[in-house]
Formats: sequence, structure tokens, C-alpha cells
Amino acid sequence: MTHLPATFQAYVAEKIDDRVVRGVRTFAADDLPPGELTVAVAWSSVNYKDGLATLVDGKVARISPLIPGVDLAGTVVASDDAAFPVGSEIIAHGYDIGVARHGGFAEYARVPSTWAVPRPVGLDLRESMIVGTAGFTAALSVVQLEARGLEPTAGPILVTGATGGVGRKAVAILAERGYEVWAATGKDEAHAELLALGAAGILPRDEVTAESPRPLERERWAGAVDCVGAATLPYILRTLRWGGAVAASGNTSGAAFSTTVFPFILRGAAILGIDSAQLPIDERRALWERIASDLRPRELGAAVTEVGLDGLDGALDGILAGRARGRWIVRLH
Repeated sequence: MTHLPATFQAYVAEKIDDRVVRGVRTFAADDLPPGELTVAVAWSSVNYKDGLATLVDGKVARISPLIPGVDLAGTVVASDDAAFPVGSEIIAHGYDIGVARHGGFAEYARVPSTWAVPRPVGLDLRESMIVGTAGFTAALSVVQLEARGLEPTAGPILVTGATGGVGRKAVAILAERGYEVWAATGKDEAHAELLALGAAGILPRDEVTAESPRPLERERWAGAVDCVGAATLPYILRTLRWGGAVAASGNTSGAAFSTTVFPFILRGAAILGIDSAQLPIDERRALWERIASDLRPRELGAAVTEVGLDGLDGALDGILAGRARGRWIVRLH
């Protein structure tokens, strides 16, 4: 049995006056939040939200100091819930983790058992964080689109921000399920990689961010997964086929966007908001089971960079600057 030490190493962001001081420091176990499960964290991952949690104006962190890391995977070392005995391997993400309570960028974490997902057969702990919050969001986007009637025979699907965590996993899942998926990116050097992942074609960023005086354009996409927000949503809505929908989960280009009512009232278009953070636990656990089986992304281990706690500065700066190419995962034990 692994015992919780009195102190351990964690990556901490603390707001001091008008700045955030961040870095690896010794953290006291007594300062972990309450919860039924204490976890020796094996892996976490780096998400855009984690980067925002380290910014003064990021509007994510709700406590200070904060251990960021909105997802984690590890082994239960102390439990007050018989459903998760010591030795159980779990995944936890979303809810208040890494936002209003200490998250996954630490050797140990404590979470409510009602937020824990048993590690599904078919994914080990490292693979679960290669999927992580980003891959879970991508899978939820596909599930929501299919629940509205999308199927591979409907026509081509567009994924924006395709080299980021959500976008890349969306391309991989859709390609594996037999869709004709097109990837939009501004990174020319990533074209070959996206095509190898299963993309049928590449759209340049300029095309999907261009303004247009026309409220509707030629119908092209049966559906879309949008990870960018303000810059790309207007284009998607103008070019969706009749009855098409876009699963929107990102705002890396901004929160506000301009469109008209015409895609909605003339083509029956829909925006499906994707919020993986608050998804009820029963649905969350069921979706992880599918991620380990029929929603498993193609080439799961490709384009993965491992860092330790001491490598988080560079990874967080990189994801905020739009330099993500695949996934950064964080090794804790």
C-alpha cells in the first residue's frame, strides 16, 4: 500500500498582487481539499484551460494558491467509499478540479468519489491522459452530433483547430468511425501528420476565418467540430448543409462572434454547446467506456510529448501561444 506523505511536490500558481507566481514547490497533504478518495497521481495532461488558470486575467482560477490540472489519472491510496477500494485505478476530470480545488499537477490529489471514473478496460492510465479532457471533449462532440442524426454517409465533416488537443482527437475519432473528415489548420508543417491521421483534406486557416458579406454560402459541411470559436464559427454556420450542426467547445480565438439568423431559419442549422466539465457522472463513466472501445481515437499514442512538473512552464506557455501539436502529458509517478 502507498501511504500519503506529509508533503509532496506540486506545481502551484499563486496570485500575488497583480501577477501570478507559478512553479514547483513542496505542498502539504493537510492542505488538500476534502473528498472520499486520495489518489497517487500517475499522469495528468496540459489543456488550454490549465494555461488560463495561470494568468492574472485568465478568468479560470477561483482559488489562490491553486494546483492546476483539470484532469488526472492514478491509484487510490486512501478511500472512504467501498466502491473504490485502495488500489483502484481511476480517472477524474472536470467539475471543479484544477479550478476551484487543487488538480492534477501534483504527486497526490483528493477528489470526491462521485467525480471518479473507474479506469475502463482497454485504456491504461497513461493512455487515459493522452485522451484526457481534450479527447473526452472530442468524443462528446462526436456523440452529440451523432445523437442529432449525423452518420458517415451524410457528407464531409470539418474540424477546426485540428492540431490542438480537442481538434486532433476529433479528427482521429471521426476518421476511425468512417467519416470524411477535413482538418482546418494554419500550420503548414502539420498537413502530412493530419492526413496520416485520417483527414481526407486540409483547409487553410485563412479560408475558415475569412469574413464574407454573404449570410449563406455554398452548402458544404454535414457537420463540424469547432475548437476555435469567434474566428471560425461564422464560416461554419454559413457553409453547413441543410440540417447540419456544429459542436462548439472552444474559444481560443475569442468568445464573441457575428452571424445572422439565416443559417438557423433557412437551413435548420444548430450549434451544439459542448461542456464536458459538468457532464453528469453516469454519462461521464459511460462515455469513457466507449472511448476505450468504439470511440477510441486512431493512432492514440502519436504526437505525444511527456513532461514532468519541471517542464510545465514551457508546456503551459506553448499551449497559450497556440503551439500545441498533439498532446502534452504530465508524468507524476
